[in-house]
Amino acid sequence: MFIVHRKEIVDQVVSTFSAQGVDMDLSKIGMVQTITRHVDKLQEPAVIFVDEAHHVLAKSYQRILEAFPNAVKLMFTATPIRLSGDGFTSIADDLIVGKPIDWLIEQGNLAPVAYYAPKQINTEMLKVKRNGEFSDDSIKKAIKPKIYGNAVNNYLRLANGKQAIAYTYNVDSAKQLADAFNKHGITAQEVDGKTPKVERDEIIQQYRDGKIQIVTNAELFTEGLDLPNVDCVIMLRPTQSLALFLQFSMRSMNPREGKTAVIIDHVGNVERFGLPTENRNWTLQGKKNKGKKTAGSETVPGVTICPKCFGTFYKQGDTCPYCGAELPKDDHKVEVDGKAELEKVDAEQLAQTRLMKKVKNKKPEELHSVAEIVAYQKIHKYKPGWVYFQLKKKGMIRK
Repeated sequence: MFIVHRKEIVDQVVSTFSAQGVDMDLSKIGMVQTITRHVDKLQEPAVIFVDEAHHVLAKSYQRILEAFPNAVKLMFTATPIRLSGDGFTSIADDLIVGKPIDWLIEQGNLAPVAYYAPKQINTEMLKVKRNGEFSDDSIKKAIKPKIYGNAVNNYLRLANGKQAIAYTYNVDSAKQLADAFNKHGITAQEVDGKTPKVERDEIIQQYRDGKIQIVTNAELFTEGLDLPNVDCVIMLRPTQSLALFLQFSMRSMNPREGKTAVIIDHVGNVERFGLPTENRNWTLQGKKNKGKKTAGSETVPGVTICPKCFGTFYKQGDTCPYCGAELPKDDHKVEVDGKAELEKVDAEQLAQTRLMKKVKNKKPEELHSVAEIVAYQKIHKYKPGWVYFQLKKKGMIRK
């Protein structure tokens, strides 16, 4: 049994398995929303594969896994992290971590990245609600939510001619952006959850064939779908979700000889997470946040889990794109600052800035590495001898 969460991925898996000579009579491939409704009528599988398994703690997935206790369960995800910070120890015995990102780039399994972002974005005023989303009031005060820089002009300057996917804040903005590209002679199409399947499939195929240069969307193309010719990602919505940030940005990193992926981040997501090429320490234990939710929390205006079918998607209107259930309406409007400048992100400078933000409110006894101690000393403008004293006190040096 192969469990996925989007119809397009079902078609993709069937096509791939058939091409690889898999006996399709021995397989059941379907969406979690469908399988969970008919789980009592299904033949018990020997092996269950779960795609995009960071969703696996949802009740719909749990119902399927619990129905087949004897099956071997193999769960796959590039981003093992949850909105709540909950870990996966309740459903997994082990976590097999893949090779680090820098190794994959060196070996040609991923393309290197040129990442561009605004010079300055003040996110200090953003507040997070209990459910992990940015609060509406803080969005209006801190972001409003602004898009920094003109998307069309920056694409022409930084990635002209490259095939791109643009992630926008809602369906209307996706349509407006596609219109703007088309007016500049750049072939673009908007796709969303309400786009008829036949039309959506045709657009995806035209994109794969190179007939469409840019696809804009507010909800799709984040997880699972195979689009190997994406060379550029344009981010036009801020997020607090590390998983979604990586899904966004790494969409462009499918390798090709001589390729460098271009990521144009108009909303400063890189300030929250660092570059997508950073190596991260994934664990089954998860991460609970003290006081407020940050890691694993959600996007603006929010990734939603449908209470009826448990489908996970970018909220973009008043109905679930999977089952049609009614959802809260979203009336945010985007203000565009077309004059803001974007510049190439310096990895070392970014890492140092993020480290200093990390340690600035800590106490000296809470510092655990030489880098943290040095960053703390610079922030508080202590004399260099303070670093030596702390290193000696912590047993990091003997003399």
